[in-house]
Amino acid sequence: MPARKVARLAAFMRAEVGVEPARRARARHADRGRIALVRRSWRAIVYGLAALILALIALGLAYAGSAARVADGVQLAGVDVGGMTVAEAERALEQRAGGLGMSPVVFTANGHRWAIQPAKLDVRIDWGEAAGRAVAAGDGPIVLRGLKRLKIRLFGADVEPRPDYYEPALRFQVAKMADEIDVPSRDAAIVLRSNRPVVVPAEEGRILDRGKAEQMVLGALAGFERHPVVLPIRREEPEVVAAELAPALAQTRTALSAPVLIVHRNASWRVTPRDLAGLLVLPAKGETKLRVGGAAATRYLENLSRGVAERPRSADFAVTTSGRVRVVPAQDGRDLDVPATAKALLAAALSDTSRRAKLVITPVEPRLTTDEAKGLGIKRLLASYSTLYSGSYDRIRNLQIAVRALDGTLVAPGATFSFNRAVGPRTKERGYRPAPVIVEGEYEDGIGGGVSQVATTMFNTAWEAGLKITGRTAHALYISRYPLGRDATVVYPDIDVKFRNDTRRHIYVQATYGEMGIAIALLGAGRERRVVSRAGELRNVAPPKTKLVPDPNLFEGEKVVEDAGEPARAVTVFRTVYIGDEVLYDEQWSTYYRSEQKIVRVGTQPKPAEEEPPATTTATTTGATTTGPAPTTTAPTG
Repeated sequence: MPARKVARLAAFMRAEVGVEPARRARARHADRGRIALVRRSWRAIVYGLAALILALIALGLAYAGSAARVADGVQLAGVDVGGMTVAEAERALEQRAGGLGMSPVVFTANGHRWAIQPAKLDVRIDWGEAAGRAVAAGDGPIVLRGLKRLKIRLFGADVEPRPDYYEPALRFQVAKMADEIDVPSRDAAIVLRSNRPVVVPAEEGRILDRGKAEQMVLGALAGFERHPVVLPIRREEPEVVAAELAPALAQTRTALSAPVLIVHRNASWRVTPRDLAGLLVLPAKGETKLRVGGAAATRYLENLSRGVAERPRSADFAVTTSGRVRVVPAQDGRDLDVPATAKALLAAALSDTSRRAKLVITPVEPRLTTDEAKGLGIKRLLASYSTLYSGSYDRIRNLQIAVRALDGTLVAPGATFSFNRAVGPRTKERGYRPAPVIVEGEYEDGIGGGVSQVATTMFNTAWEAGLKITGRTAHALYISRYPLGRDATVVYPDIDVKFRNDTRRHIYVQATYGEMGIAIALLGAGRERRVVSRAGELRNVAPPKTKLVPDPNLFEGEKVVEDAGEPARAVTVFRTVYIGDEVLYDEQWSTYYRSEQKIVRVGTQPKPAEEEPPATTTATTTGATTTGPAPTTTAPTG
């Protein structure tokens, strides 16, 4: 290194050695100054806060006043109640409110006026409660109370009364106002004039703001002022304006420009523009698109559907003379796809080239297909039972409706059959009609009367099939046309006929009706069962009760038996079910039937008075004596 550079470096190092101690001394002096400044600042802040707190405490104590009086500056319903006690404020407000219950407030809106009295809405105010809240507005611990009261004195405070009122009356009154005010907005729409589409422009609406109006009506009636109150009305903008309907207008013109041809296989139907106009739903009430729909289109398409539709036929089972079963194949049906056909019709109407629409046909599968029927493994007839018609036409019709609902029911292995679940409710909407039913031991008409005959037929079929019957209720009265002790009644949904499928195979219910009566067959598989039944004696257990009917056509003491009635009866029926030589079930079923009243007509006409026999006298004359009956006079009897 050159000597000159070495000399400069040495000089620099000597200079630094002398400067460093001086810098450190100045830094220590500056730190002590900053610490002192911070200490002085914090001391000033503490003294200031203490002074502020003391000042606030002093103000709070100075303005605390009495906790029993309302703070100065408080207004209740617009009335200055400052300095009053609760009782004084209540008294003053009640005096002010006296007579205002019949003083109406006039409400106005859009040129309409309504004068309403508080009494009409049963508006009442507890001024004592309101005065208590006025006192509470300036209450609190003594220092805080003083500060709150100082704030109220400077800025004021309003306490609103809390009226009690009859809410339905208020809602009714506001709704009545709205009926006179409201003019709903009207969306732009397309209408036909002489079969030409035109646009009806939109219109703005006005609507009473019911929520705000209720608050304003209640507040005005609860206050002391009686100046007119303007109710709030808001504008209602339409959702669709004319410009938005331009595409739909052009489509409507195209749709009605020429006929449309509906085709299906070799058939066709021509739809003229006038006819098509009735099938179109033009944009209105917020809609912007053209579509095919409405009541006329529904009727038109349903009519087309009846021409092309075909009901499916479920797979069934035919029973041979030997009791074996074969499957009758199912047949698919077809139906008109109404929504798809409507779209096709609209598409053809909107086309400038091909105005032909094809009917859209969809296949309809049967409830039970052929493959499903074969998979059930049904091999033979388990049992069948039939009963003959009786009663009115309406009763027979009810039987047939129930039989149709029952036919085709499947009972899975281990499942429980329910008559009510299979047949469903018996209502007018489902075609059932009034016919005699037994209610509380008396006959009267009821919807679905007679369906219990179907239930009895079902019960006896399950009985003869040897199935486990888990639910059955007998008729209240004895009916001789049914097997003794083996009748059943049903009432939807509570009283039911049930049996359990304990065959480990599916059971198929085949229900039919003909000219003479109804028949039910149960088809299935598994080992054959043999049923041995025996009915005990039908015992009379109580005589019929007698009902005396006054008859003014009979004399007093005379009696005529109009109906001999029936005694109460009881019977026990036994059933033993065998599989081979093994007893599967050994049961007895006891049934009790109520008595039917004996009706006796009793005379109430008084008997006629009996006639007295004529008296016998002897007449004596001078010179002769005649002995014999004397002449008598008989008065006519009424």
